[in-house]
Amino acid sequence: MPKLKTKSGAKKRFKVTANGKVMHAQRGKRHGMIKRTKKQIRQLRGTRVLFKTDGDNVKRYFLPNA
Repeated sequence: MPKLKTKSGAKKRFKVTANGKVMHAQRGKRHGMIKRTKKQIRQLRGTRVLFKTDGDNVKRYFLPNA
């Protein structure tokens, strides 16, 4: 069997913690900040943990070596 490659787009979007949880940046902060309220922008800071099933899928299909 050939080695499984990690999807390079997933490398940039997800991070696996030491406990195996998958962290992701919050969506909605790339552009269009002028139409968002200050409260929305403030609350979109930081990262969040994916739901367990979604995280398992990311690890299985996109980050096989993580």
